Amino acid sequence: MNICIIGSGLTGLSAAFSLKDEFNIEIFEKRQKSGGCLSSSKTKKGYIEDFYHHFFEGDEKLISLIEELGLKKDMEWLRGSTGYHVNGKNEPLTTIAEIIKYPYMSFLDKFRLGMLTLKSDRYDINKLDGITAREFIENECGKGVYSSFFEPLLKSKSGEYSDLVSAAWLVSRIAIRSNRKSGGEKLGYLKSGFQTLISLLEDEISRSGGTIHTNTPVEQIARSENGWIVNGREFDIIINTINPEKFHRIGGPDLGKYTYQGAACMTLGLKRDVLDGLYWVNMKDNAPYGAVIGHTNFVPYERYDEHIVYLASYYSGKTPDELQEKMLDDFKNRFNLNEDEILWNRIFIEDDAGPVYTTGYRSKIPGYCIEGVYYAGMFSETNYPERSMEGSIAAGKVVADEIRSTYSND
Repeated sequence: MNICIIGSGLTGLSAAFSLKDEFNIEIFEKRQKSGGCLSSSKTKKGYIEDFYHHFFEGDEKLISLIEELGLKKDMEWLRGSTGYHVNGKNEPLTTIAEIIKYPYMSFLDKFRLGMLTLKSDRYDINKLDGITAREFIENECGKGVYSSFFEPLLKSKSGEYSDLVSAAWLVSRIAIRSNRKSGGEKLGYLKSGFQTLISLLEDEISRSGGTIHTNTPVEQIARSENGWIVNGREFDIIINTINPEKFHRIGGPDLGKYTYQGAACMTLGLKRDVLDGLYWVNMKDNAPYGAVIGHTNFVPYERYDEHIVYLASYYSGKTPDELQEKMLDDFKNRFNLNEDEILWNRIFIEDDAGPVYTTGYRSKIPGYCIEGVYYAGMFSETNYPERSMEGSIAAGKVVADEIRSTYSND
């Protein structure tokens, strides 16, 4: 049987990897390279992800896949420190002492925030689906905690939808990131970067006869007598991993409206560290990016021989005008960087980085098979309420298992 997979992100590649020995697989990818938001580009030494990534101890399916591909020796656990950039200064918030010293929250608000973090994994996420993050935080911790700590995060992450995002999403993010020790949050990475994971998946799929068509967007699909016509070619099965609304526009079933966000991620190579050793610095001040991620304050600097940072920006609708120039100019001015201190910079933009988890999203999650199409992606149940590499792999595996159980005997 011939299977068409639309999208070569981690979900599409995972589904293809699981099905490669039993079915004929073809993946269609609109970009020049596969990997989706986990794609990478070359640097002075090795590769760097186009969008920042790390993983967590509880990511069982991701870790299992890493081990299955022979990358266990490349897996490492590092510490991720955090902070806020406020009034032109990096304020560390990793240790208890640093949090106590933070001057932009009262002691009572810090206590409330700490208690919320400690009990974040005890909340019933299902009951929080219909409550906004703002309402939840203000009820649990007070308006001060919301305005001084969470509001900048929500606005940078969700923009115009910040007051509509569900508490389920926010609490899940707090819970998964609560594994903190004195040196910071324990996070996983691959010594050679995630490019090795993508490359090995590509190799395994190709070795089994599968094909990945890059620079090949799916422009039209239609039903045929025995399956589907995709770009004029016949397939028995379609696995869709892209925005269901955009899939409908090219001929797929209508599942209703899904609000997606775009992500713009600028990567820069610098001569010096501008984050005072911090890994993740959220912007409390208004800026055209919501966070600065110091990759080489997480991964050893020696691997790259240059300081690498990401500027993370999220947007709704079309890409903001002159975004790259605005991000770069603001970054140079805000962090007092001379032109010659920036070795290089590039920006990667994904208009459909993921759905916005507004209140009531759970009721919109599609099934894995609807009207003869298999659905797996950022919109899937495995990625709610916290999008992750783990959830993407899980979604790909679920549809692969359903297809195998239905068609293996054909």
